[in-house]
Amino acid sequence: MNTTNIKTVASTLFFGALLTLTSCNDAVKKTDAATTSEKEIAKTVYANDVIPFFDQWKLILGDGSNAGIVNDFENKDYFYTTNDGTSDWVVFKSPNGGDTHGTSNNTRTELAQTKKWYPKTANDKLTATLKVMNVSATGDNRVAASHSVVVGQIHSADKHENEPLKIFYKKYPGHTKGSVFWHYEINTKGDDNSGRWDYSHAVWGDDFSVVGTDENTPPAEPADGIDLGEEFSYEIVVKDGIMNLKFTSKGHETKTFTKNLIKSEYTTKADIPAQTQKLFVPIGQDGVERENAYAGEGCFFKLGCYNQTNGKSPEVNKNWCSGAETHDGDIKKQYADGNYAEVWFKTGSISVSDAAVSNEGYFSKND
Repeated sequence: MNTTNIKTVASTLFFGALLTLTSCNDAVKKTDAATTSEKEIAKTVYANDVIPFFDQWKLILGDGSNAGIVNDFENKDYFYTTNDGTSDWVVFKSPNGGDTHGTSNNTRTELAQTKKWYPKTANDKLTATLKVMNVSATGDNRVAASHSVVVGQIHSADKHENEPLKIFYKKYPGHTKGSVFWHYEINTKGDDNSGRWDYSHAVWGDDFSVVGTDENTPPAEPADGIDLGEEFSYEIVVKDGIMNLKFTSKGHETKTFTKNLIKSEYTTKADIPAQTQKLFVPIGQDGVERENAYAGEGCFFKLGCYNQTNGKSPEVNKNWCSGAETHDGDIKKQYADGNYAEVWFKTGSISVSDAAVSNEGYFSKND
């Protein structure tokens, strides 16, 4: 081979290698750009990205801690977002056993409204669309609170701090369908609140009082109940002392209820309804309500996952103490075998009247 041909071949190889190196660098740059783009797409979706109302709430977590106002916040054990393939959801999760908030026996991952309002002058509204994904796998079936979770509340911030509204979902093991019902708790007359009791209203399925015949035997499955993972919505409006409730779910009858919050219907022993006579009177809760009910008391909304199943013995209280598995508060073990409550919220809205005032006193009392 002559010298000219050698130079030509060498030159060709050099420029070919240079071209290959340049192409590889371009490919690396393109790969880096794609990776950056994927990272941007995979950024954290926070609860306030899904439901933009978190300025109005403080969050209690399932370990009893107060997380405060939770914009741009998540906790992978108790509070985070997920996507079901169609929509983003805010997940609230709470085990059967662990540190509780205040004097409650039950864990909760729950929002509490930062302002309180007064029923007589109120014009306040809360709406939510949700689905319950899990309730406790264990619990005494004779105990009314077993296998249930509270997903919305009105709570008093004053005096007895009772609850004119609690919205429940409850499903027994082995059943496909669960029940949705709501409670009114009397605002007990006098200084002694030990006689307080709840009255339960069925929405779909049964009310609180329908329980099993023994520890391991549930009642009959409700024909018109709500499945785990089935969406439903509630609307709570309190105006001029009257609470109006509306419950909707695709394929189910829309249900509405009205309750006067400033004039009691339970002011004498004769007014105690049969359901209460069955559930609460036998355990000594047989009080009466003051005539003006919750008038003059600051109230506030709550929303989330307030697990009603706990590990306390039913011998302590046959309505509220479930005797469920808690694994001594080990949340990993509880989550692994279904001993927790989990609720997903897709939408929510809150409107607060001009008369609403700070609710900081409630938080400072840590109740």
